[in-house]
Amino acid sequence: MPTAAAAAMLALLSACAQPGTGPGGAGAGSPSSAPPAPPAGGDALVLRVTQTGGFAGPDALAGRLPGLSVYADGQVIFDGPVTANYPGPALPNVLVRVVSPEQVKQLTAQAVAAGVRDGADFGQPGVADASTTEVTVVTDAGKQTVGANALREALPDDPLLTPAQKQAREKLRAFIDGAEQLASGPGARPYQPEVLAAVVRPYVEPGNDLPAKPKAVQWPGPALPGEPLTTERKIGCVTATGAQRDAILAAAKNANAGTPWTSGGNGWTVTFRPLLPDESGCADLKAAR
Repeated sequence: MPTAAAAAMLALLSACAQPGTGPGGAGAGSPSSAPPAPPAGGDALVLRVTQTGGFAGPDALAGRLPGLSVYADGQVIFDGPVTANYPGPALPNVLVRVVSPEQVKQLTAQAVAAGVRDGADFGQPGVADASTTEVTVVTDAGKQTVGANALREALPDDPLLTPAQKQAREKLRAFIDGAEQLASGPGARPYQPEVLAAVVRPYVEPGNDLPAKPKAVQWPGPALPGEPLTTERKIGCVTATGAQRDAILAAAKNANAGTPWTSGGNGWTVTFRPLLPDESGCADLKAAR
């Protein structure tokens, strides 16, 4: 059952679709001052929710897609549902939905009201190896980013968190829940990236307790492993566009996350990462780690 704070946030998000509803409602700031507006510009990023760190390998960290990205032109790009089969599909299920300019403005105002601003204190709960939920909002006042470790894993009565920190974390969770609810509304379709990145590491034969080695597939893209992302475990990255991108997508349709790809006489494990409108190459994935 949703919390009262989450229900209130969902109501605010729904209200932005109604004619005459402005961004100065409850939770958006003082009635006498307008909330900061998102920046102008078609594919400018205005809101992002992503997970950083946590217990994951370097290739998984580099290939991790933000859970939610919102752009000034109304594009909302997010992780869609995937099957629970192991190994999972090779390609991530990335979806895009377009919302109105009013909804974009309301989302950015509510992000600020939910605590996405300099000086926000979410504390450090007593949870090990959990990822940090990072939220970025960009308005005409500039870019603000906050991080809350173990946002959903921490216990409500965690003794390491103060009452104020618990309240701040609840507000942030409620905002994210509402934003994700808006993203998953009607009209979502598969996201078609201009640039497809592949995060690459040497293939390792599965152990006896794991599924048998699947059939290898010839890699149809740029030579692997590409440019290095990390020195540890030899993680590389390549990007593809146009016909080369389409050939990779076609080959990956019937592959899974455990498929070995052959390039240059070697086997490779590939994590596919569609680049988002504000990203241009492997350097963005290195920075996101």
